[in-house]
Amino acid sequence: MWVLFSLLAALSSAVVVTLSKAGIKQVDSSLAFAIQSVCILLVSWGVVIGQGNLPEVSRIDRRVWIYLVLAGIITCISSLLSFRALKLGDAARTSPLDKVSLVFTIILAVIFLKEKINVQVIAGALLMAIGAVLIALARE
Repeated sequence: MWVLFSLLAALSSAVVVTLSKAGIKQVDSSLAFAIQSVCILLVSWGVVIGQGNLPEVSRIDRRVWIYLVLAGIITCISSLLSFRALKLGDAARTSPLDKVSLVFTIILAVIFLKEKINVQVIAGALLMAIGAVLIALARE
């Protein structure tokens, strides 16, 4: 089931990039991100409330709070940087380069989460990174 959710996330991410690029043509990229962030806030808390998970907030461990808040701050920074790149470049070239995060994710997962990887994962990550760089550097 995780594969389905991952593919749906990838599809929705592609739609977000496309809509965002269309939206930031005449708006500052930071302002565009702020507008989207309000929507994200409303929808995400609406889902939490709709699922009846709001009482769980009081049961979250302090360490988990730290991880989640730091991840939230870094998500904002990442999105601001992505929106700026999108404002300055073509969606078809900026988005693949942004996906080089896959390589960084694998490295961080191995170091900090002690996840195991194999040659297939390494080869796939390298191929994806090479492909992203080739697309980003492609001439029009």
